[in-house]
Amino acid sequence: MQVQRQYREDLTGRVRVLTVLVAVGLLIVGGGLWFVQLVQGSHYRELAENNRLRRMAIRAPRGLIYDHEGRLMVENAPSYDLLLDRSRTPDLAASLGYAARVLGRPVGELYKSLEATRGQPEYQPVPVARSLTLPQVARFSAAALEHPEFEIDVRHLRLYRNGPQVAHLIGYLGEVSKGDLERARAEVAGRADDDDGAGADGAEPRYRMGDLIGKKGIELTYDDMLRGRNGERAVVVDNRGNLIQEYGRVDSDPGEPLRLTLDLPLQQAAERVMRDKVGAVVALDPRDGAVRAMVSSPSYDPNLFARGIRAAEWRELLEHENDPLQNRAIQNQHSPGSVFKIVMATAGLSEGVITPSTSVHCSGGAVIYGRHFKCWKAGGHGTVSLNRAIAQSCNVYFYHLGRELGIERIAKWSRALGLGERSGIELDGEIPGLVPDPEWSLRTRKHQWFPGETISVSIGQGAISVTPIQIARAVAAIANGGTLVTPHLVEGAPAPTDRVPVDDRVLGLVRQGMASVMQPGGTAYWRSHIPGFDYAGKTGTVQVVGGRTGDSDDLPWKLRNHAWFASFGPVEDPRLVVVVLNEHGGSGSSGAAPIAKELYEEFFRVGDRAPDAARPGRPAGQVARASAPAPSPPPAAEAPAVPAGTE
Repeated sequence: MQVQRQYREDLTGRVRVLTVLVAVGLLIVGGGLWFVQLVQGSHYRELAENNRLRRMAIRAPRGLIYDHEGRLMVENAPSYDLLLDRSRTPDLAASLGYAARVLGRPVGELYKSLEATRGQPEYQPVPVARSLTLPQVARFSAAALEHPEFEIDVRHLRLYRNGPQVAHLIGYLGEVSKGDLERARAEVAGRADDDDGAGADGAEPRYRMGDLIGKKGIELTYDDMLRGRNGERAVVVDNRGNLIQEYGRVDSDPGEPLRLTLDLPLQQAAERVMRDKVGAVVALDPRDGAVRAMVSSPSYDPNLFARGIRAAEWRELLEHENDPLQNRAIQNQHSPGSVFKIVMATAGLSEGVITPSTSVHCSGGAVIYGRHFKCWKAGGHGTVSLNRAIAQSCNVYFYHLGRELGIERIAKWSRALGLGERSGIELDGEIPGLVPDPEWSLRTRKHQWFPGETISVSIGQGAISVTPIQIARAVAAIANGGTLVTPHLVEGAPAPTDRVPVDDRVLGLVRQGMASVMQPGGTAYWRSHIPGFDYAGKTGTVQVVGGRTGDSDDLPWKLRNHAWFASFGPVEDPRLVVVVLNEHGGSGSSGAAPIAKELYEEFFRVGDRAPDAARPGRPAGQVARASAPAPSPPPAAEAPAVPAGTE
């Protein structure tokens, strides 16, 4: 009896322990079910739904870009991307290894692409390779059963018809970066804060990982307009990812087309004449600032970025000695050389320091503040007044004018004509240049401004620096009667203007001096005169090696002078401003003015390019004013020296 009682108590104890264990197990299972179904229920419902439903982006075609006469410059072409659904691959390494073999690319490159999408939901397909060929698309499609984790996505690839000819203006696209996404999210948050939370529900960033956005040029500035808005397809798929049906769609909104102010034939002509040179060309309409051509040389092909630039190609661009990625028209600053003399003339006449008849004798140099300053012409120009000083670019005349004006008044009129500030053109990265004065010297160099520096600045040397777009803006103001226009690249874009506080008579005298540059005796006449077409200009030569005058062609290329030419035409009715900077191109008369001549001939169809009829859209009476036959060359004693190296 005692033994039976003992066995019964042992059995009862075991039952109690088992009951506790079962109860604990049930509590654990119940707690797990509660956690999965209630706490994480929405998460797993979303996973289940996305296992059955797919939301597929319908990419909006980007807006096309035309020149001002409707010529197509940028369009879209289909391109194929490889997407990876990480939730459907049992072995990520094996999947990427297979993709690398098909694509013929290093597997590390695919891992790097995948790394860039970190943070995206696993069920959302992400791009791992761009711009697949049709045979590669066919291989992935044929292997869909073995590799259901891969999808082919069709997107619109940007096609830049004119490639390097317009690269620095139009720019290029690139895949959205994490920084871009963070800025987009910040914008959404900012809008929500501005609305005190109202209307913030459902607000989304402008773009998502994998989108292509503008990175440079017009593509960047007008990205919102060009990009449009993506749509979306909601589809039902089976367990292999095959489409069963579509049950919802939101169509995309294509990007808006953009019409530029560019004249494509002129742009192409400018690129052609600058192709083997380093420098920039800016051509604009002085009446409203519409840019007709802007070239920076050397250039690059934006189609490399459209298809996805390779590491070796990117490295080659970065390591190129002449930096083809830099837009020299707005980002390279140099001393303006004798082109600056038109600013000096404007300042001298406006301040009453000189009159048209004020004369100075040039014997080849002048002693000012105890220092001898040379003229570019060793024998001197003799006695010259303002008009001849501009026409023959006499340094001595402007040395004396600079001494009388002083650096403060020179700086005042330089800024009035738009120097020392950004022009306002709708391109990123523009630099302001520099107009020096005593305050700048104390602030930047920590010492006073020396009077001798003013003499150098008076002929466009020394501390002053400008960009080609700034010179074009200043020349436009002189040509149009005193309106400081804002250069712009898009038709219809707001282009604010300012008035330069200068008398019409002053500008008329400066224009006459520039017209004389293109007449017998002027520094640009012999190489750049166009029979039957009157235009005005100013040559400039900037020393790279100090202390030299005249020819620099005997020096290594990097030490040769920079060549400037600033001009407008026709003289009586200015319709085009052309500014040329040919870095290390020698003198302005030989290295820059002939380039501008070719562009005037192209745009107005005059000179060597004159057709039987005027260029379409430009009646003959509006293109070039009829003029008398070109005068005979002056006697040898009066003719300016014209060897390479003249102003």
